[in-house]
Amino acid sequence: MTGTDDHEAASSLGRFLTVADVAEVLNLSAAQAYALVRSAELPAIKVGAAGHWRVERSVLESYIEAKYEENRRHGLWNQAEFADVIELSFGPR
Repeated sequence: MTGTDDHEAASSLGRFLTVADVAEVLNLSAAQAYALVRSAELPAIKVGAAGHWRVERSVLESYIEAKYEENRRHGLWNQAEFADVIELSFGPR
């Protein structure tokens, strides 16, 4: 399945996603997706009398974008941290 196919499949699911849908999109187990929702790392709402969790598609997309940015910043931080260590280990020139 290509990225376009993934987007088209996700679009057919509707505005709100179940925890199982979220698990599928993120390629996680249902338990892992549920843990993200329960911890409030991934914002969700409870709907219906039984209180089933639903995640708005735009919220999931924002979550994914934020994770990419978090990983990008973490990588830059590590690069900067290692650059300083190497420079300090050789002392002044």
